[in-house]
Amino acid sequence: MLVINEKEVPEKAVPGRFLRWVVSRTEGLPSEECSFCVMRVQPKETVRPAHSHPDCEELVYFISGRGHVYVDGVITPVSEGSAVLFPKNSVHMVRNSGEEEMKVACFFSAATDLAHYAFHPDTCFDEGVSCE
Repeated sequence: MLVINEKEVPEKAVPGRFLRWVVSRTEGLPSEECSFCVMRVQPKETVRPAHSHPDCEELVYFISGRGHVYVDGVITPVSEGSAVLFPKNSVHMVRNSGEEEMKVACFFSAATDLAHYAFHPDTCFDEGVSCE
């Protein structure tokens, strides 16, 4: 049986968020078919840059916090209990617009990691707001 606690996996700081790859090809539990990470986003932070996944879909589930998601130019509010599907190649971002840390479970099919993201640095969450 393969069992792991997310706290056993090193956390990586990347722009706008902290990630723990709990299931992947190279970290946490080994899998060739899917991957899973836990993401923490601090208040008023935005996951950046905008990105897409050329080789997989991503399903995110909001464990705590509230904010907004940007998917291909559409901005939608999310909160604890929300689930969002990012289709393959969709350009997306997450923003924590609340006052508490946001915690998100991110599921990928097929397996992926940061090396396989496509980045879109010129895509901003809102017009008039820096993409940085």
